[in-house]
Amino acid sequence: MQQTIALGEPYPVFGTQWSDAPSPGDSQAKNRTTRKPWTPTEDLVLISAWLNTSKDPIISNGQRLDAFWKRIAIYYEASDKISDEDKRGPTNCKQRWAKINESVCTFVGSYEAASAQKTSGQNENDVMKLALDIFFNDYKHKFTMKHC
Repeated sequence: MQQTIALGEPYPVFGTQWSDAPSPGDSQAKNRTTRKPWTPTEDLVLISAWLNTSKDPIISNGQRLDAFWKRIAIYYEASDKISDEDKRGPTNCKQRWAKINESVCTFVGSYEAASAQKTSGQNENDVMKLALDIFFNDYKHKFTMKHC
């Protein structure tokens, strides 16, 4: 005897194929938070936190790396420019700092090249425009961290 299933009707489910428990992917998706992009204000507070923490004459470089980034995160969170929903942990601060540092250091090379090409009558705005053009030509994307 051949059993037929009409389209649109539920197919038969066998005991080993069905479970009422959520799949592991479902619970992970519910626990995952959405990525919140950094604002220019947050970047500036992070830069200030890094500078003030790294230049501290009392502790100086006599601290472990994880303690250093914890201090930066505490300084960052203590800023009155950061709201409660904008709090970031030490790992977030470290990752963002790495991105800022790499991008700005790369741009500094373009800025130095533009400064070397400065001619009589050009002002700082002209040099900055040339540096942005050099950066774009070299790296094929715009420099987006002028605020840093």
